[in-house]
Amino acid sequence: MTHGNGRNPDRLRGPERHRGAVTLRRDAIPISTADQRLLDSRTRADWKTKDAWRALRILSEFVEGFDTLADLPPAVSVFGSARSKPQSAECVMAEQVGAALARAGYAVITGGGPGVMEAANRGATEAGGLSVGLGIELPFEQGINDWVDMGIDFRYFFARKTMFVKYAQAFVVLPGGFGTMDELFEALTLVQTGKVTRFPVVLMGESYWAGLLEWMRSTLLTDGKIGEADLDLMCVTDDVDAAVRYIVDADAALAAEQDAIQEAAAARRGADA
Repeated sequence: MTHGNGRNPDRLRGPERHRGAVTLRRDAIPISTADQRLLDSRTRADWKTKDAWRALRILSEFVEGFDTLADLPPAVSVFGSARSKPQSAECVMAEQVGAALARAGYAVITGGGPGVMEAANRGATEAGGLSVGLGIELPFEQGINDWVDMGIDFRYFFARKTMFVKYAQAFVVLPGGFGTMDELFEALTLVQTGKVTRFPVVLMGESYWAGLLEWMRSTLLTDGKIGEADLDLMCVTDDVDAAVRYIVDADAALAAEQDAIQEAAAARRGADA
């Protein structure tokens, strides 16, 4: 059916993709994403002419992210599946976590999508906290959920992932798929290698993570691929209050450690004088 202006309303409700400041709809949506084009080695011949512009676009994403998020209060990044249903156990838990973090004075950062991310954003917003969503251009566009107060759409995963770590004091990881696992193991690697210090990683949903943790103990640890202390890099709990308390305590310990370092440095300067 068409209206008097000749437009088909069903076509107008077609797909939509956000690419930085640009909104694309229907036939204007390209068949590939910016990440796909960047990482596709088959287009290597185009790199000499196109990669200089890509570098500027990548730089602009970092500048936009840094500028937008620089004034955030202390924040926690919350990860989990976009496929989880609103009444699922993990979404209920995510909403409770978002609210508890907001009440503790933290902003909540998610990937901005549906499922667990939307539940965490909702919990934070309804509790009066600041809710942040860092979206990404995907072939199956999801868009920023309605509970996000401050949203940024990224073209490139690596720029987006930098923001998750740079502006968070901790990660809370709920049941999820490959994307969630990617964020979890990246965080663990950064802590293990000392790239970030005293960065709490909380796994929520004990039964969901039990098999993975047992594999880590029975295979990775037994085979010498990780150390015993590496298993202590994660707090595993179903208790929302315990999760938030773990993060708050880690923050307090880091602040005390930094104060001690500053006092020691001041004492050395006084002795040298």
